[in-house]
Amino acid sequence: MPRKRRKISLRWQALTSTISTTFVLILMGLVIICALTARRLGESVRQSLAVSVMMTDEAGNAEGRALKRQLEHQPWVKDITLITCEQALKEQIEAMGQDPTEFLEKNPFPPSLEMHLQADYACTDSLLWISKRLKNHKMVSEVVYQKDLVESLNRNLHKVAYILLGMAVLLGLVTLVLINNTVRLSVYSRRFIIHTMRLVGASWGFIRRPFMSRALWIGLSAGILADAVLLGGWHALLQYDSSMIEYVTVENICITALSVLVFGLLLTLLCTFVSVSHYLGMREGEMYE
Repeated sequence: MPRKRRKISLRWQALTSTISTTFVLILMGLVIICALTARRLGESVRQSLAVSVMMTDEAGNAEGRALKRQLEHQPWVKDITLITCEQALKEQIEAMGQDPTEFLEKNPFPPSLEMHLQADYACTDSLLWISKRLKNHKMVSEVVYQKDLVESLNRNLHKVAYILLGMAVLLGLVTLVLINNTVRLSVYSRRFIIHTMRLVGASWGFIRRPFMSRALWIGLSAGILADAVLLGGWHALLQYDSSMIEYVTVENICITALSVLVFGLLLTLLCTFVSVSHYLGMREGEMYE
């Protein structure tokens, strides 16, 4: 009967340890997803910033197409669109309600290019460098972009990044403390077994082995359960709004799931190793404290 009770007690401890570790890993996974999603959202916003390349009055559609072909191969260009002379005239007629060719006898609007940059280049320094480089072209008269918006956007994105980093560090410390306390309580209840095995001459490695094996299964089970909850939440989110796949991507979910699983395994194993070593180094009198 005592042996049966001990087995039930050990299984109950393993179950409670797994559940508590799972909840902590879910919280950590949510923070990781939020950080990755914020990064993806920031990249999307940066890439939506438009840069207009205004060409000189002497330039025609042929020069515009030639410049477009040159810029398409640049690493900082995400996409680029040519606005021909005819398109520019049509847009101005719609905006002004009057055709300027009626009194000018020619199309006064040169072609222009509108491009979106790769996210890494959508910052003030890179835009200044790109603008200076484009202006060196003999057919380019001006490069237009919203400088104040770029600076404000990057400043706010940096603030969000610092906030998420602080949350991640704080949650990481909380996770470490909670899992460590859970493991220590589990090992504490078996401290006399550790002491007895040490007295009969068992090596420290032999004594640690069953605890480490148990910690491995707890960490693995908790990681899998946490990943299942996170994947279920992601699936529900996509069912509610399928457009969220653009920001909460499959790649980010895979990174989160792997991080949660690895973190759960490493943390439970590390905490178990430290806790068992703590009791292995205790003298008999300290066991009762």
